[in-house]
Amino acid sequence: MQFDYGDKMPLRILDEGEFWKLQETEHTDVIRALVPDLEQPFVEALQAWEQALARTQAMFVRYIEWVGRMEHQVSSEVYKQIMELVLFGRRQSEQFIQLLNQLGTESTALKNNPTAITVLNHIRRESEYFIGIAQAVLSEVVVPTP
Repeated sequence: MQFDYGDKMPLRILDEGEFWKLQETEHTDVIRALVPDLEQPFVEALQAWEQALARTQAMFVRYIEWVGRMEHQVSSEVYKQIMELVLFGRRQSEQFIQLLNQLGTESTALKNNPTAITVLNHIRRESEYFIGIAQAVLSEVVVPTP
């Protein structure tokens, strides 16, 4: 991701967050479909994560719509809220990766499915990619003055 978007930066990071939260939401379903004999506690954990990730994705969408109505004239307060959402999204992805790691080490059903292991590793890398984008944006934050 480029980092020189000027006044469109809030919208750009919101688009990224929306996209990656949608991906993570879908990944919970991919894992469940790929490992039909997945242990019930992991199935339930993935279902709960699906809901949580979908709520975060919806928050990104709401901010995209809000910024769109502002015609990209984002106040410092709204910009701060956007960065708080990005921070929340990053932390959520870090926690999601913890579940993925737990699946990889504790799920016998997953361990016995080489394709699922490959997919799990791919999913982990995608979440790590979003974390990297979010961290880069958060480290470069310059809140606009009103």
